[in-house]
Amino acid sequence: METPNLNSLYQQLILEHYRAPKNKGELDGSTVEVHMANPVCGDEIRLQLRIEDEAITDVKFVGQGCSISQAAVSMMTQKLNGKSLDEATSLARRFTEMMHGDASAAKDRDLGDLRALAGVSKFPVRVKCALLGFDALQEALKQTTGGETH
Repeated sequence: METPNLNSLYQQLILEHYRAPKNKGELDGSTVEVHMANPVCGDEIRLQLRIEDEAITDVKFVGQGCSISQAAVSMMTQKLNGKSLDEATSLARRFTEMMHGDASAAKDRDLGDLRALAGVSKFPVRVKCALLGFDALQEALKQTTGGETH
């Protein structure tokens, strides 16, 4: 029996998150909400966070778009629950570095399933799709901290 290659496993993971996204839905009691859209391709995300004591205690999103944008935000929300604002900022920074071709970021185990999206960096037109949820996260963090970067 032939073993599947890593790329096909990554594609499968992306499709799983697209078909059955994690943390999709409305978040009652959110403390910050950000809507982001990519008018070029029609991707759209509304990210909702509940932040208490400098930590993300719950996260949900509502959105539509391509498999890359929706899978990326699904994976992102899984990583954010329980993270401090500093950790969330670091995650967003590291993922953005990976999307801009940083090979060390693509190997960073802290990114978890998000590493499945590393290949997207080879397709500049799709990078914006993958970054949409992270752009929303960075805006939400700016609103929460009054514009400070952690």
